[in-house]
Amino acid sequence: MAKKDLDRARRFAVAPMIDWTDRHCRFFHRQLTAEALLYTEMITTGAIIHGPRERLLGYSAEEHPVALQLGGSDPADLAEAIRIAEAFGYDEYNLNVGCPSDRVQSGKFGACLMLEPELVARCVAAMKAATQKPVTVKCRIGVDEQDPEAALDNVADAVVAEGVDALIVHARKAWLKGLSPRENREVPPLDYGRVYRLKQRLPDTPIVINGGIRSLEETKAHLGHVDGVMLGRAAYQDPALLLAVDPDLYERPAPSASAREAIEKILPYIADHLAAGGKLSNVTKHVLGAFPRVQGARAFRRHLSIHAPRPEAGPEVLIEALSLLRDDTSSAAA
Repeated sequence: MAKKDLDRARRFAVAPMIDWTDRHCRFFHRQLTAEALLYTEMITTGAIIHGPRERLLGYSAEEHPVALQLGGSDPADLAEAIRIAEAFGYDEYNLNVGCPSDRVQSGKFGACLMLEPELVARCVAAMKAATQKPVTVKCRIGVDEQDPEAALDNVADAVVAEGVDALIVHARKAWLKGLSPRENREVPPLDYGRVYRLKQRLPDTPIVINGGIRSLEETKAHLGHVDGVMLGRAAYQDPALLLAVDPDLYERPAPSASAREAIEKILPYIADHLAAGGKLSNVTKHVLGAFPRVQGARAFRRHLSIHAPRPEAGPEVLIEALSLLRDDTSSAAA
């Protein structure tokens, strides 16, 4: 994908979320927005180098543009992981410098890298040497007692010097001790102004803002200050909001007229997944939130929750669940 096209896609992105943004989730989201940049879950360098590569890195061509997020802090391992991933044709490689979980900290990557901007810079340099695709960094504004003004600038300046193609900033600190990963997404106060100031200081570097953004209205307000917006839980828990992304932000029609139509479009994909030995619930867990404002949504979720995990479950279970909806008002025009 050409750089100008990826910069356009980066105007709106769905965040990488562990256990959520797998290939099935991304295929569904692509029926709702053709333009947004989609991200994989974070995958560690060790898993890519030593693990089942097709299972970890495989995806459907329809998911483009799609970025691979990597977890790691060894420059050589990051470069090797990218060389392996190149065969899969990702559009961007992203380094996680924001995850605060204990497991990630014990591996010396994620948010704790905010304390080592020089190491982050070496990682970016090694990644860029391994690919012609864009290399980006997703970080926090700081960790623990760091001053967010200095902490964010130090990381940003270090990676900009190595040619980073964009910075995605979660506008909160991360607390490495005392808060769970979930609390780290909610408790530290948001500071959008800090991200705006970074953009003002680095006008030539694409800056994407993330954290606590819940709607397209908020997205459009942020786009007055930065180059792109990344939504996480809001996009996953209420995927119907993605129907407005293409019309509102890219001036083109949504690929589906409604959430129901988007789900109907994935029925052939589900049939292929089942034929390959997959389970229905692998896919349907990602559509449970598709009808938050529709009569019958509770019955829809209940039917899928009970029947989709069964070994014999097939596409008819999803069709039956859709029949329980009274009216689908989750549309691109809504």
